Amino acid sequence: MITEVFTATTYGVDAFIVRVETHIERAVFSFAIVGLPDSAVKESKERVAAAIKNSLFHFPVKRYTVNLAPADVKKEGSGFDLPIAIGIICETSQVSPSIVKEYLFIGELSLDGKLRPVNGVLPIALEAKKNNFKGVILPSENAKEAAIVEGIDIQPFETLVEVIDFLNGEVSPKPFRINVKELFEQERNYLLDFADVKGQAEVKRAMEVAAAGSHNIIMIGLPGSGKTMLAKRLPTILPPLTLDEALETTKIHSIAGLLPGNTAIISTRPFRSPHHTASDVSLVGGGPNAKPGEISFAHNGVLFLDELTEFKKNVLEVMRQPLEDRVVTISRSKITVQYPCNFMLVAAMNPTPAGTQKETTMYSEFEVQKFLSKISGPILDRIDLHVHVNPVKYQELSSKTDSEKSHKIRERVVKAREIQINRFKNRKGIYSNSSMGTKEIKEFCKIDSASEDLMKMAITKLGLSARAYDRILKVSRTIADLSGSGKISPSHISEAIQYRSLDRTNWM
Repeated sequence: MITEVFTATTYGVDAFIVRVETHIERAVFSFAIVGLPDSAVKESKERVAAAIKNSLFHFPVKRYTVNLAPADVKKEGSGFDLPIAIGIICETSQVSPSIVKEYLFIGELSLDGKLRPVNGVLPIALEAKKNNFKGVILPSENAKEAAIVEGIDIQPFETLVEVIDFLNGEVSPKPFRINVKELFEQERNYLLDFADVKGQAEVKRAMEVAAAGSHNIIMIGLPGSGKTMLAKRLPTILPPLTLDEALETTKIHSIAGLLPGNTAIISTRPFRSPHHTASDVSLVGGGPNAKPGEISFAHNGVLFLDELTEFKKNVLEVMRQPLEDRVVTISRSKITVQYPCNFMLVAAMNPTPAGTQKETTMYSEFEVQKFLSKISGPILDRIDLHVHVNPVKYQELSSKTDSEKSHKIRERVVKAREIQINRFKNRKGIYSNSSMGTKEIKEFCKIDSASEDLMKMAITKLGLSARAYDRILKVSRTIADLSGSGKISPSHISEAIQYRSLDRTNWM
C-alpha cells in the first residue's frame, strides 16, 4: 500500500504541488527519500524519525521509501518534514488517509516534534486554494501570512501531536482568520516624512516629478548634503500600494525569508539600499538555487544605490536589461526562473573623486570625465532626472517653519498618476510616463513652436546629448500632468531641461 500526502514548494515567485508518496515494507531498516531532494530534504529523515518517536507514535523498524513527485524537479528546504511524517503515520494506520488528502501540509519538525516556520508560505497557500484543497496545515508562526489568502482554511499547530489529534477528530479548532483589508490599512504608515528635511526645495520638487512619472533619478552632491535622507523618504510620496501589489511584493520577501517577524503582509513600498561592495548576484539574483536579488526585493518600491561610482562596473551593467524589461530572468543548468523587478532607481554620487568642497576645483575636465565614465552611457540613458544637491544653509537648518509633509506631496503625485493610467489604459505594459516608447512620445508629447525653439537652444547652447531629447519630453509631460495641463508648455520644457545636467558638456 502507498500513502499520498500533498505539500508544495516554491519555484520562482510561485509554488507547485508536490505529492509525497510513502511506501513501507518488511526488510532491514532503511530510510530513503527520492525525487531530486536537496541536502536539507535528505536530512529530514533524521528529523522525522526522531520527531515521530519523541511524539510517542509508532515507528516500526522497516524499510521506508518516500518519493517526492514530480521526480524530475529539484526539491529544497525543510518544509517537507511535516508531510513526510504524516505519510509515515498514515502508512502505519495511526491516522485516516482519506482526511489527509483534503489538506496541504507544510512545516519543519524539531527533534521533539515541535513545528517550526518555513519560507514561502504565501505562494504555497495561494497554490493550495488554486488546486481546491480544503485547507493548509502549517506551523503557528506562519499562520498570519497564510491567512492573507481568503477562501481556504488555515489550520496552525504547535506540535506534530496536535496535528494528528486534529486529523483523528479529537480536537476541532476553528480555522485561523484575519481581516486582510483592515490589517493592510493599519500597517500602511511610514515612519519617515519629507517634512523632516530642511531646505532643499529644488531637490524635493525633482523627487516629486520623479515620483509622479515613475522616473529614475540621480542626485549629485557633496557628502552631508542630504542625498540619502531624501532618498529614504521617496517611498512616502509614491502612490500607496494596492492590495494586489502588496501580495506580489510579499510573495518575493516570503520565499527569501525576509518578512519581518509577525508581519503578514508588506503594506508600504519597499526601500532597498545595497552597499557598493554588493556583487552582481546579490543585486539581480542568482546563485545555485536562482534566488531573487535586491532589484526584486525592491519590486513596487525604490532601489537606492548610494556612491554609484563606487559600484563595480560589471555590477551596474547587469541592471541594464531588468531596468528596461521590469523582469529579470535567471538561468542555471537545471533551473530557469523569472522574478519581477518593477522599481524606481534612485542613485547618488559625489561631483568629483574628492568628495569635498575645497577640492572640487582641483580636477581637470579630463579627470572629471574619467570619474564620470565609471557610470556607463546605457545606465545613464535609463535615468531621466539628474539633480544637484547643494549643502543646506544655516538659515534653512535653523528655520522653525514646517516643511511640506509627505501626504500633501503624495496627493499631487496620485492625481498625476491617475492621469497617466487613463492616458495609457489601452497601451499594454505602459502605466506611467517613464515607460513611454518612441511611438507614445510622438503621440502624447507634442510641443508648440516656442517649446521647439527652447529645445533647440538647449541642445545647441548647453551641449545636451541627443539621448536627452526624449528624456526631456517625458519629464516635461510629467510636469504638465502635475500642473493639470493637457499640453506641454515652454515652462514645463524649461524645468525638464534643468534635470539633465550630466548630459551637458560642462555639468559642474
